[in-house]
Amino acid sequence: MIREAKREDIRTCVEIIRQSFKTVADEFGFTPDNAARFTAFATTEDRLSWQMDNENRLMYIYEQDGIPCGYYSLLMQENEECELNNRAVLPEHRHLGIGKKLLDHAYESAKNAGCKVINIGIVEENTVLRKWYEQNGVVHIGTKKFDFFPFTCGYMKKVI
Repeated sequence: MIREAKREDIRTCVEIIRQSFKTVADEFGFTPDNAARFTAFATTEDRLSWQMDNENRLMYIYEQDGIPCGYYSLLMQENEECELNNRAVLPEHRHLGIGKKLLDHAYESAKNAGCKVINIGIVEENTVLRKWYEQNGVVHIGTKKFDFFPFTCGYMKKVI
């Protein structure tokens, strides 16, 4: 079941995000020292609460048999676009189709919110994730290197 996240879910959402992105950090050697702004390290209860209260952001949590194990948010942007953020599935719940359910739900939620394009940022070096998004109709549109990350940011989009 996918439902809108509530204030009392913030701590759970933070844990889902941090645990999910930590596997990427471990795989690619990201640490708080070399990538302090990476999602696994930068996501906090204060940050998610601020996003909930101050940004035009839709936040969703996925529950499997009553257990929260997935999350994503959509940040509304200009020009009928939105950005998919922090699509995350706890490692022990992966490879069960939850990520695809979250992505499909994001497409539908974005469409219902009036978006015509979803923008997605990824770790470019994560070729498995990039290929998964491409298999799900997302198009790679470019990259950018930032001094504060030890990786390249990849940019993708999906017209819905």
